[in-house]
Amino acid sequence: MEKSRCFREFARYASLNVLGMLGLSCYILADTFFVSQGLGTNGLTALNLAIPIYSFIHGSGLMIGMGGGTRYSILKSQKNHEAANRVFTNAVYLAVGFAVCFVLAGIFLPGAILTLFGAEGDVFRLAKTYLRVILLFAPAFLMNNLFLCFVRNDGEPQRSMTAMIVGSLSNVVLDWVFIFPCGMGMFGAAFATGLAPIISMAVLSPHVIRRRNGFHFIKCRMQGRLAAAILSSGVPSLVTEVSSGVVIIVFNAIIMRLEGNVGVAAYGVIANLSLVIIAVYTGIAQGIQPVISRNYGAGNFRDILATLRYALITMLIFSVLIYTGVFFGASQIAAVFNSENNEMLQSIATQGLRLYFLACPFAGFNVILSMYFTSTEQSNPANVISLLRGFVVIIPMAFLLSAVWKIQGVWCAFPATELLVAAVGAVLFTVINNRKKHAQPRQPL
Repeated sequence: MEKSRCFREFARYASLNVLGMLGLSCYILADTFFVSQGLGTNGLTALNLAIPIYSFIHGSGLMIGMGGGTRYSILKSQKNHEAANRVFTNAVYLAVGFAVCFVLAGIFLPGAILTLFGAEGDVFRLAKTYLRVILLFAPAFLMNNLFLCFVRNDGEPQRSMTAMIVGSLSNVVLDWVFIFPCGMGMFGAAFATGLAPIISMAVLSPHVIRRRNGFHFIKCRMQGRLAAAILSSGVPSLVTEVSSGVVIIVFNAIIMRLEGNVGVAAYGVIANLSLVIIAVYTGIAQGIQPVISRNYGAGNFRDILATLRYALITMLIFSVLIYTGVFFGASQIAAVFNSENNEMLQSIATQGLRLYFLACPFAGFNVILSMYFTSTEQSNPANVISLLRGFVVIIPMAFLLSAVWKIQGVWCAFPATELLVAAVGAVLFTVINNRKKHAQPRQPL
């Protein structure tokens, strides 16, 4: 009976969150498709150069939301409502602080950022327009991620899923309206993306307006230790998102040297599809977080391990389905984004898709295991996994393999990294789980 209840709870949270994350990932995928159709190869290259900054914004919001939501869920399960409200209030303070930084960057730094990324000519002009708008909408992205996480941890995963999907569908519709009928070009693509989190928050708002929420903003000062604890718990979520941006930056530089603008455009297809596929794993991971955190607070360790097992089995099933679809549909996927029928772009993207996404099961394992550690207040191993796969291994791996096998080496760097980190993660899990099997959870800050 307990096993059945645990599985139903996992299925409810994970399925809803996967659907929501798939919808959320359509923010950028819709831009990619409509920009490729409306603005061609230059537009696709410009979008790919600007996407890393979106990853930084989205990752910052998830860091605050997931870190705060994890602690809120544990405290709520322990009936410590005052401390739970302090967590929410400090998370809002952090989101505001990050938002100010991003908005200032949008006003003063978009050109300098893109020059650093190597943008020139028409590509620079298009990318600057997109980047400035995205940065100015950063407060909406941050607050949306914050509320999505807290509403999910407050027992309403359905509303979080609905908000993510409605926001994403609005982005798809507005992308088409602004780029084609309105002729707004790259600005239209960015403006549609910026409006999506505002629409998402409108869907979330009844949870607060009707006073169904267990979290409340209270009068309290910013607490340094609590803020640091929230950020520390959320770092793996940040690194998962930011690493996508860092990998894009590094791969863009290497591919620009090897294959030029057409190679970067081909990588744009792969990078954007990667955002969608990683969103599936992130959805499973974020779905199990409230379940694991609540059971951790209550000391139900058997349910924690059962939930983790369900998540890994689900991830493996998705990985087989995803890679089968990518392998046999690589040419058709590339063609969707190749509006100019560029043969070089088609060839590079098709080969890249089949090699790059060999990483699927290993990336899924790493994302889920990192979230397991985060949800049980073991931030150090979670940070190790995230940093290894996001920066420490992937960057030297990309330079090393590209020097040996050129463009094929670039595509193989991602699966090689995820495989190596998965091995490290498996060792960490075995050692730490054996050591802490009978330990009681400590009281969170």
